[in-house]
Amino acid sequence: MRPEESAGPAPQRMARSIQRALMAIGLLAVVLTAAAAAVLFHGAYGVQVDRDLERMTRAVAVGYQSAETPDPESLAGYLPGSPLRLTLIDADGSVLFDSEHKDETDMDNHLSRPEISEALQAGEGRSVRESPTLGAETHYYALRMENGQILRLAEETSSMWASYNRVLPLLAGGGAVVLLAAWAVGLWLTRRLVRPITAMAEHLDTIEANVPYEELIPLAHTIQSDRRLRENNEAMRREFTANVSHELKTPLTSISGFAELLETGMAKPADVPVFGQRIHREAGRMIRLVSDILQLSQLDGMQQAQGGAPPERTPLDLGVLARDVSATMTMNARKAYVSLLCEDAPAPVLGSRDMLTELITNLCDNAIRYNRPGGHVVLRTGTDRSGASWFEVEDNGIGIPQDAQARVFERFYRVDKSRSKATGGTGLGLAIVKHIAALHGAHIDLRSIVGTGTTIRVTFPAPEKT
Repeated sequence: MRPEESAGPAPQRMARSIQRALMAIGLLAVVLTAAAAAVLFHGAYGVQVDRDLERMTRAVAVGYQSAETPDPESLAGYLPGSPLRLTLIDADGSVLFDSEHKDETDMDNHLSRPEISEALQAGEGRSVRESPTLGAETHYYALRMENGQILRLAEETSSMWASYNRVLPLLAGGGAVVLLAAWAVGLWLTRRLVRPITAMAEHLDTIEANVPYEELIPLAHTIQSDRRLRENNEAMRREFTANVSHELKTPLTSISGFAELLETGMAKPADVPVFGQRIHREAGRMIRLVSDILQLSQLDGMQQAQGGAPPERTPLDLGVLARDVSATMTMNARKAYVSLLCEDAPAPVLGSRDMLTELITNLCDNAIRYNRPGGHVVLRTGTDRSGASWFEVEDNGIGIPQDAQARVFERFYRVDKSRSKATGGTGLGLAIVKHIAALHGAHIDLRSIVGTGTTIRVTFPAPEKT
């Protein structure tokens, strides 16, 4: 796969996005406003036309009926030069007078017209008819007079679509002005919005103190946390590298020195077994150190890849594991003149057998290593009231000072460095314990008094109730 194929979509410019949004909003506002205004004004204008027609029709009817002998032809003098159309219809629907036709006998019967039918029944009637070809509409008002004849007045107005056609150039011009204004406002607004963000990005050390917008607080917090995490990881990496180099340098120096004495023949025959034993001891120390480093690296990778959970989870009993470890570590305890006891009770957990065995082994080995001749180490397991299983190791060894208890689970941290080297410790055992406990969601509790002893309890999550 090529790099350009695996890369995500190119980021968009915020300024361009804001400008487009403002222009779209402005254009939409112009269109919607024009449409709403046209509909409202057209409706209001139609209502006003109907009212005017009614008023004028009634006025003409009064004048026409007040004559001694009403003559239909006299209606021609009521609205001279007016664009309004005046029509007089008899009760049978025949047209008696029409201001737009000289010969009324050629006109159709008007009884089928809706305004005429309504006027005959209710006394007055209204209707509006559109002319699709002319783009106009005609408003009609019909009034039934006392003699039964119908007086109708009509006015032709522009239809709504024709009104749109007339204002279309104005709308286009207004839309162009709005787009130009939106572009200018968007340019100014984006510059004003982006400038504080750019300034914030230029001062990452104090990013949380210089957040220009409330919405950016989570982003600034994330950046600052990530920055601190990277710095801490880098510091830990440098410290880890320095510690590994130091821990490897000491046995390598010893091995190199003894090997050189053997190679040059400077060692006495009686010293050869002693030198070989020391070389073997230092090599074993290096092997244990490298093994612990590899295990820690594997646990770190597992935490990142598996989301903080062990790869395999099977039902286990901490009591059985503690009993097996006790049997395995008995010989080491005897060499250190320490008694090792196991008070196991059922303690079911869900986890990795190899990891939990390693956890118990490291805690047991640490209790034996930092004990004194004649001391004792007790391994215990059980469950609490909530059903959570726990493992505990207790010793009456040298204890851990209060100021060092928070750091004993760090890599290569030793309370008594001279004693650790004398007993062959790598300084990584409790760090491995911490990682394994984290992978199983367990909590570590440490209680220690200098000169009295140490108790470490690992409590695992209670099983979920179904």
